[in-house]
Amino acid sequence: MKSATEYLWFNTTRPREYVNVTEEVARVVRESGIREGMVVVSAMHITAGVYINDAEPGIIQDIDEWADTVAPEGPDYHHHRTGETNGDAHLKSLLVHHQVVVPVTDGDLDLGPWQQIYYAEFDGQRRKRVVVKALGE
Repeated sequence: MKSATEYLWFNTTRPREYVNVTEEVARVVRESGIREGMVVVSAMHITAGVYINDAEPGIIQDIDEWADTVAPEGPDYHHHRTGETNGDAHLKSLLVHHQVVVPVTDGDLDLGPWQQIYYAEFDGQRRKRVVVKALGE
């Protein structure tokens, strides 16, 4: 079995951002030479996540508003007693989860027609990273 690992770095400019990383992940898979297997895409921060969905701006806004409804910014989260103020970002990351696994078939991502891979940042405005690990033959 072969494997390839690459780290994607982001400098987010807003506290909350959704970054489409599909093409970068596909590039890692192509360069790995893996024809059949899988790729794991994982956020390396506890206030971020990775998910698969449509690249349509309306659904991104819906996801953002849904996450804010479940974990609104500002309430007195227990986490804030440590001196932090990002309790909502920790909870939002749990909603979208921290990683996805995508099949690799014939050397390419095996996604559905509208599926895209997104990095979701909930406590940004600083340097962040994602690990992409392709595994297979």
